[in-house]
Amino acid sequence: MENKPIVAITMGDPFGNGPEITVKALHDPKLYETCRPLVVGDASCMEYALEVARKVSGIELQLHPIQDVKEATFQYGTIDLMDLGLVKPEQIPHNVKEGKPAPFGIGACALGGEAAFQYVIKVIDLAMKKQVDATVTNALSKEAINMAGHHYSGHTEIYAEYTHTEHYTMMLAHENLRVVHVSTHVSLREAIERVKKPRVLEVIRIANAGCKALGIKQPKVAVAGLNPHCGEGGLFGREEIEEIQPAIDEAMAEGICIPDKKPTPPDTVFSKALGGWYDIVVCMYHDQGHIPLKVKGFVYNHKLGHWDAVAGVNITLGLPIIRASVDHGTGFGHAGNGGANELSLQNAISYAIQLAKHRKH
Repeated sequence: MENKPIVAITMGDPFGNGPEITVKALHDPKLYETCRPLVVGDASCMEYALEVARKVSGIELQLHPIQDVKEATFQYGTIDLMDLGLVKPEQIPHNVKEGKPAPFGIGACALGGEAAFQYVIKVIDLAMKKQVDATVTNALSKEAINMAGHHYSGHTEIYAEYTHTEHYTMMLAHENLRVVHVSTHVSLREAIERVKKPRVLEVIRIANAGCKALGIKQPKVAVAGLNPHCGEGGLFGREEIEEIQPAIDEAMAEGICIPDKKPTPPDTVFSKALGGWYDIVVCMYHDQGHIPLKVKGFVYNHKLGHWDAVAGVNITLGLPIIRASVDHGTGFGHAGNGGANELSLQNAISYAIQLAKHRKH
């Protein structure tokens, strides 16, 4: 068992879809063949999620609240939970009735934001102390954590500050499509201003190292342009000429493989990546990378009126610890109705295991 990495999983916002998704993911016995999962959250919320799972999906699991990693049993059928005791049972609106549970209906609030923030801080601490091998995060609400007084734009920035990391970036992945970002949670106007050679070069380096951390020996890196047609020789903008190309030239001089040797037009780079031309794409701003990933990974069944797949993984590269995350939101409007999709969490755990094993080797 000691060869299996210990993966600490945050419960996410207590009033979102995280508790339910966690129960569904840990209902898969194959998970326990590859890792030792440990949930960090609140027993009150997990008990409610287990009640929903029993009534809606027939899932029968037990909860094992603990206060120390050493107390965990890591046995299928029992969810080991490091219980922080932040949300009391009376603070949860119990709506499960005759197998037809209703959503919580709370939405973003300071209590949920504070709890979700503390779960994240706890798994970071466990990883930094090497008590766990990797961390995986369920969704939190940026609005809620700010309501609680924690002014961060997301998980990535929390991890960077609490691990004292200066150089980092977000990687999104789904199957053979991987993207990293020069900037993420800023306005589009500011994102354009952040396309500077030092940052572009830094992200190219991190992307290359991130692929190697996944076991890709010689990663092929594509660098997306910022402007239509990569600026068309300066007609539509000069960022490609003045900032992006110099970064590419220096990266190639360091031995990084950039097959195109220049910025690749953003309207074709993702199709080529899906075709196997590249292992990863360096994107210039948030939506340039997020949109193609979510078009690929999020599949809505219009006929049946539900999501067939909500797939994709968010990984923070450049940290001293491993962090993978779901690539979707808290789903406040549906939390508690039994319909949350666990695929993204399963993918995130799988990536965390892969990174942990490669790091050990």
